[in-house]
Amino acid sequence: MKLSEYGITNQTATTGLTLARVTALSHQQYTLVCDAGQFFAQVTGRIVNMAMDATDFPTVGDWVQVRLPQNAQDLATIERICNRQSVFLRKVAGRRFNAQLVAANVDWVLSCMALDANFNLRRLERYLAVANASGAQPAVVLTKADTTSTLINQVEAVKAITDAPVIVCDTSAAGIDTLATFIMPGMTYAFLGSSGVGKTTLINRLLGTQAYATNAVRISDNHGRHTTTARQLLRLPSGGIVIDTPGMRELGLLEADVTTTFSDIQALAVGCRFKDCTHTNEPGCAVQAAVGDGELNADRLTSYQQLIAEQATNNQLRGKARENEKINRMFGSKKLMKQKMKAARHKRG
Repeated sequence: MKLSEYGITNQTATTGLTLARVTALSHQQYTLVCDAGQFFAQVTGRIVNMAMDATDFPTVGDWVQVRLPQNAQDLATIERICNRQSVFLRKVAGRRFNAQLVAANVDWVLSCMALDANFNLRRLERYLAVANASGAQPAVVLTKADTTSTLINQVEAVKAITDAPVIVCDTSAAGIDTLATFIMPGMTYAFLGSSGVGKTTLINRLLGTQAYATNAVRISDNHGRHTTTARQLLRLPSGGIVIDTPGMRELGLLEADVTTTFSDIQALAVGCRFKDCTHTNEPGCAVQAAVGDGELNADRLTSYQQLIAEQATNNQLRGKARENEKINRMFGSKKLMKQKMKAARHKRG
């Protein structure tokens, strides 16, 4: 086993530590590979104590510096996380506003969308906005081409909202070959998408084996159950590297490049009368004029405005969550912090 087979570029390790790449993560249990082989690992106490949120912990795809155990059956210790070249980040599911790392050091983010009843351009725009902010290159993989009778129209609709490569495939050998040709040796590709879009099926075909189980899609709504429950990095026979991730029922925005994703709206906005135009009801709005002329789809403008507002709100609330975590680590709680500040003022007085 050699790290050169896992996409290593210019990473190095300090004296006494070994360079490794995280290949799987499940419930804070890490699996990693290095030139000495495969190890299970845990993070050092220093990482735990210094962490403000999930972004301060390793994730699948990370390059890390580890201290290997004398006995190969024991846990290795992750002591440092190398600088990330790219990172795919989202808000955790539910009402909390913490961040969740999905994958790191990815060359291509493949946003997967099924061409069945689950086809949704607005959801794809959301994935593209996060992919564009990740530092990786975005591409779209349209799956289940054998389930649609409007393939040409759907592909044209996707190409109308993105300049990213669009790959159309199904479960046939020819359909998989199109995707396999796109994946280059030594590069890392993260497959992302909703449950039931067929990510795991595609990866099985690329691997040439049914290594991972797949679940049936519910006929009622064309959604699937989570097949992949743990993120994992896999080497393909072709030499490409893929990261399979659990299906996402929601993709909350934290770091998103809405500007790049909606470059058509940005280009129209240059013609607006006001530089800070919100494209809602301002006079002289070139974007609203484009909607009225049929040049711009009204739903796309609504999606643009919603994503900008959501990102701003989530980032603000995430900042508060990180600040609260900092206070808790320093003082135990906001209440104790206020008590200590009051005592300090009393002492000075």
